[in-house]
Amino acid sequence: MYKSILITGGARSGKSTLAERKALAPCGRAVYIATAEIWPGDTEMAERIAQHQARRGADWHNLHAPRDLCAALRDSDSAGGPPRLVDCLTLWMTNLLLAEADWRAEVRALAAETARQEAPVIFVTNEVGMGIVPENALARRFRDAAGWMNQAMAEACDEVWLAVAGYPTRVKPNEHTF
Repeated sequence: MYKSILITGGARSGKSTLAERKALAPCGRAVYIATAEIWPGDTEMAERIAQHQARRGADWHNLHAPRDLCAALRDSDSAGGPPRLVDCLTLWMTNLLLAEADWRAEVRALAAETARQEAPVIFVTNEVGMGIVPENALARRFRDAAGWMNQAMAEACDEVWLAVAGYPTRVKPNEHTF
């Protein structure tokens, strides 16, 4: 069985659906670690979260970890335990940047924590560097930070998948598949 997987792709590429299938495959239940924050007045994000929760159903135990992913992984880890799905790393990066946290240190810590996990973990992230150069400094900082994070996590994970238009392609194979 896999130990860690990173799934990336653009918006609405099918990455979350692929991640959910992979997380449920081993035992029919999983832990969902959500990083999204609902800011006051953001009804659109609240609706997105509700749609994701409704799609997942009762086979999932939900945790909320907008910033401290390492603690969420440690607290939810157990040998033989259900897989964990972290959705998504780019929202986590947004939270770190807005909090003016040391995101490089946080990413290094997450990559190291991933290697210590006993139960499987799947990370979802957005591929944000394939479009035009953003027009403002914050957006360029975000794009660069997300790209650096994705590279670090791809290195840390056993498998990497790219979802395009609902079709996944394995980018980094693992000798153990399910």
